[in-house]
Amino acid sequence: MRILIRLLQRLAIFALGVFSIWLIVDVFKFVDHRVPTILALSVTYGIAAYVVLPRAVHMGLKILRRQHVPRFTLTGDGLPGDPVNLALVGTFDQLRAAFALAGWIEADRLCLRSSWHMARAFVCNRPYPAAPFSTLYLFGRGQDIGFEKAIGDSPRKRHHVRFWAQDAANAQANASTLDFWLNTDRPLNHECALWVGAGTRDTGFSLTRLTFQLTHATDADTNVERDYIISELTDCGAIRHAMLFKPGDRLQRVNHYVADGEIAVAEIAVASCASEGPSSHQILSGAHSQ
Repeated sequence: MRILIRLLQRLAIFALGVFSIWLIVDVFKFVDHRVPTILALSVTYGIAAYVVLPRAVHMGLKILRRQHVPRFTLTGDGLPGDPVNLALVGTFDQLRAAFALAGWIEADRLCLRSSWHMARAFVCNRPYPAAPFSTLYLFGRGQDIGFEKAIGDSPRKRHHVRFWAQDAANAQANASTLDFWLNTDRPLNHECALWVGAGTRDTGFSLTRLTFQLTHATDADTNVERDYIISELTDCGAIRHAMLFKPGDRLQRVNHYVADGEIAVAEIAVASCASEGPSSHQILSGAHSQ
């Protein structure tokens, strides 16, 4: 029965791919006789990369990912994004203070103005230390906050991490269950929370593998970036009790990333958490007992 279900899933994804290719070719034929070739190619690329292929891949991933606990974020099209690789325990103000102490900058919110500023800086290769991030999704919402550290003066290269907040008590009880990852509620800023993060290092620009959209190129080894972020925060005394939550030893490939599945968890040490909030050790103990 399982083999039959897997075969049907693959046939459905194959059919979506064939339909996408047929539609792309058909659209190109339609516009090629009416507009210049370069414009026809641009229109075809735009429809393929930003409309047809994302929808086809999104549908296939929904079939394959059903009932699976996610280990990576999602793009706005529902495609695999950055792997989840660290988490910090503390309040919203503590999180901001910890990264400020480490010399990192809070990213600007993504809007028309910041996007235009980022595009100019990217093309002209001018510094933009607080450049906005594209929106990735976890817990049914975009990132709550993000931090970055420039590499040199180029806006094309940077260390950066996105965070999503989850109730610390819920994390302690359900961290390894699907219910935890499907919970969309965001804790209040003054509450002690588990800040689930996805950290990667931008190295330039590239096209996404599945839909060929323009995006930042990132270093494939997200384990190195996870360790770098934890080291930065530890060296300045911003966190304590850092440890690795290790659900498994087998290496896996997520999108174009290589990740070992380990998540670094630590308590923020800039100020004390609320007395009733569980520590990172308690959260991990709860996750291990599931």
